[in-house]
Amino acid sequence: MNKYNKFSSSGQLTSSKIRLAFAAIMLLSIFCFLIVWPKAPGWFGSFNFHLGLDLQGGSHLVYQADVSGMTGDIDSKDSVEALRDVIERRVNAYGVSEPVVQTNYSGDNYRIIVELAGVMDIDEAIAIIDRTPMLEFKTQAPLDPSFDYEDQVKNRAEEILAKALAGEDFSSLARDYSEDQSSALGGGDLGWVAKGIFVPEFDRAIFDELKIGEISPNLVESQFGYHIIKKKDERLNDLGEREVNASHVLIAKTDADLNYSWQDTALTGRHIQKAQLNFDERTQEPLVLLSFDNEGKDIFAELTAANIGRPIGIFLDGELRSSPIVQEAIRDGQAQISGRFTISEAKSLVKDLNLGALPVPINLISQQTVGATLGNESVAKSLTAGIIGFMAAALFMLVFYRLPGLISVFALFVYTLIVLAIFKMVPVTMTLAGVAGFILSVGMAVDANILIFERSKEELKEGRSLRTAIENGFNRAWPSIRDSNISSIITCLILAWFGTSIIKGFAITLAIGIMVSMFSAITVSRTFLRIIVSHHLEGKMSLFGVKMK
Repeated sequence: MNKYNKFSSSGQLTSSKIRLAFAAIMLLSIFCFLIVWPKAPGWFGSFNFHLGLDLQGGSHLVYQADVSGMTGDIDSKDSVEALRDVIERRVNAYGVSEPVVQTNYSGDNYRIIVELAGVMDIDEAIAIIDRTPMLEFKTQAPLDPSFDYEDQVKNRAEEILAKALAGEDFSSLARDYSEDQSSALGGGDLGWVAKGIFVPEFDRAIFDELKIGEISPNLVESQFGYHIIKKKDERLNDLGEREVNASHVLIAKTDADLNYSWQDTALTGRHIQKAQLNFDERTQEPLVLLSFDNEGKDIFAELTAANIGRPIGIFLDGELRSSPIVQEAIRDGQAQISGRFTISEAKSLVKDLNLGALPVPINLISQQTVGATLGNESVAKSLTAGIIGFMAAALFMLVFYRLPGLISVFALFVYTLIVLAIFKMVPVTMTLAGVAGFILSVGMAVDANILIFERSKEELKEGRSLRTAIENGFNRAWPSIRDSNISSIITCLILAWFGTSIIKGFAITLAIGIMVSMFSAITVSRTFLRIIVSHHLEGKMSLFGVKMK
């Protein structure tokens, strides 16, 4: 009697734990169902499946990498591989689903193939790539004797004057072109000034020659350069003195940036380790501070040591943004870019450089929008195959394992909900290869149940009680399930690490499916069987697919 009572008490405790586990599985299933259900309300409806290019269409771009400027010990192939990595980081940062960025080599022909799923606007796709800055560091080269520097400065000033006279916004021209820092930062606005503040040529123009609202029709030349002036307003101050408000663009004759030519170096944006925003202590102008990686640090140290007293030009997208004079060899791998940035421009540049600057120039040679018609057809066929496979597996389990087989079918439904919810929440980008990985993992989940049920049948044939046979079946099957699944997961990790984007999609979905299948087989199926097993089923071996001799 006491023995029976102890068993009853123990059984009651076990039943409470089983019911608690069952309730937890049901709550998890409901949660996952709401995530997967397309019309789920509120927060649950914020999740969507991310489809790859082959399923939802997108943009296909082919770029030609220009490696003609690669000199010395710079390896063109390494540079193009670095370019591929940079482009992939760029499109990832802009939220493009699982971009496919591949390199293609044919002799001296280096190409980058970019596939952007879901980006149907080809111009948007091109803009994503083109927003990446091309950063170069160049040193001073001997000036070409045929170069007429004076004419170069004057021609540049005349071009800007023509734009102003044609009606272009004067403040924008000043910000873009004026080499006088205060004028550029203020959009050309010099405020109210009295006569005698500026050089005589400038004073004569704004006080004697121009009327209010006029732009000087000719360049005003002084020892500083060529002035383009707009007279904005005129007044008398409290002392009765005449004051004028004017805007101003200066193209300086002393602009050292045009006084020499530049030659390429081995240092490019690929060597950037980190970029950050800072401000000049004197002018509070935004600056971009750069830190180089180990290779870039060594190259920069050599460049600065060889160019003491001379400038190093920092070019962004082919435009000279800064040309600091080297005072001493810089061996700590630090540099800075200034160049009349606004704060938003500097922040944007920091973001772009941290994502990676293009190590070599690229030219777009092919572009096309890929439709998802074939993908939709493939998805439909894959789903059909998956449903047929699921039904065939369910029928097999019911025929051979009867009641446990029915339990495994319900466990597979729970498994499917959990996996699909994970795909949505991570999110995992679904390609055709990924769909194949998911369907394969369903088969592996069934395989785990088969191992368990076969071990349980062996226990029943040896005369064990139903509850003991089921527990022993799970315990005996677990080492085989664990080892086989771990070896499969290791294979998936290798595929995900070394494979292309398509192979990675297959490996990731398969790995997720395998891990969830272990939970499904060992926890879900086990809990369901524990719930239904009772003394009423003892001796009814046919329900468990066991033929007793």
